[in-house]
Amino acid sequence: MKLRFTEKADKDYARLPVAVRKAFGKQLHFLLANLRHPSLHAKKYSEALDVWQGRVTQGWRFYFKIEGDEYVILSIIAHPK
Repeated sequence: MKLRFTEKADKDYARLPVAVRKAFGKQLHFLLANLRHPSLHAKKYSEALDVWQGRVTQGWRFYFKIEGDEYVILSIIAHPK
């Protein structure tokens, strides 16, 4: 599988705190190796839009789609509590 970032995801990434960027990099490594890695807590977020959610840290999430052999990163946001 490959990764592709949307323009929004690129902007989100640029605004992340350094510690969250580091954690996100680790989570992307897990995503590429195994969608079901326990650390990701990956789940279908919207069945209708075919959007998935993954955990970056306790307070941050990323959203993505699976298109062919690509994970398309849509956004990286603080988890609404």
